[in-house]
Amino acid sequence: MTRIDDPCAHDSCITCADTAVAVTVLELLDDALALVEVGEGRRETVSVGLVRADAGDTVLVHAGEAIAVLPRPSGASVISESEG
Repeated sequence: MTRIDDPCAHDSCITCADTAVAVTVLELLDDALALVEVGEGRRETVSVGLVRADAGDTVLVHAGEAIAVLPRPSGASVISESEG
């Protein structure tokens, strides 16, 4: 039986999917990991060891690994928690 909070319970997940998914980095963690927003309020931990990502960046994730950082739209900036 699949648990309701199992990320693979949905149509696809960023670990099992055979595609790269754009996600937003929420927080950098230890050991080259990051907490990311994958949509609909769901969060997952992914590896960012192959890229230079910061909180607020959008990264492409395949098989649980960030493989690219997407450019930010011109004029975009990160709002720190103390500002927001």
